[in-house]
Amino acid sequence: MKKSLEQRIEEAIHEEISIVPYNPAWPVLFENEAEFLRRRLPESLISRIEHFGSTAIPGLSAKPVIDILVQVSSLEETKKQIAPLLESEGYDYFWRTDNPPAYAWFIKRNSAGRRTHHIHMVEADSKLWDRLYFRNYLREFPDEANYYQELKQSLSTKYPNDRVAYTEGKAAFVDSVTERAKQFYNAT
Repeated sequence: MKKSLEQRIEEAIHEEISIVPYNPAWPVLFENEAEFLRRRLPESLISRIEHFGSTAIPGLSAKPVIDILVQVSSLEETKKQIAPLLESEGYDYFWRTDNPPAYAWFIKRNSAGRRTHHIHMVEADSKLWDRLYFRNYLREFPDEANYYQELKQSLSTKYPNDRVAYTEGKAAFVDSVTERAKQFYNAT
């Protein structure tokens, strides 16, 4: 029997958090998944695919999950067309409204049930695109990336099965760096 949305959310937020050393295969895993999405999804809905998050920052330890940001022309059409398609391929689908703006979120897992990819689908005007400023800034400033790595390792030790607390623990740093990055890149 298929699990309810509430059960799937409860399980997802309590999965183990494991930070591992940087893997040079991560960009390749992103490219492979991006190519799969371009081939499989309706071309009229997809216009941009970006690798973000810690796995997109060379040398940075991370949870071994590839974060992908996908620009879609319509979230409503994403719910109607893309969600059923990716669910049929084995992805978990969540409509995320907990931290506005709302977006479609997919989790891809390997044969052992471990997360391998998080796919975030948003429209062009979504604030989630600000995550690219954070990514670019950490790529350019290794001291900031090192601090972030230490913070994540500390939080994963403190909250090994609490993704909400882990994420909240990073929030002030991520927000601060994102604002500095936007100023640095003259995006404000």
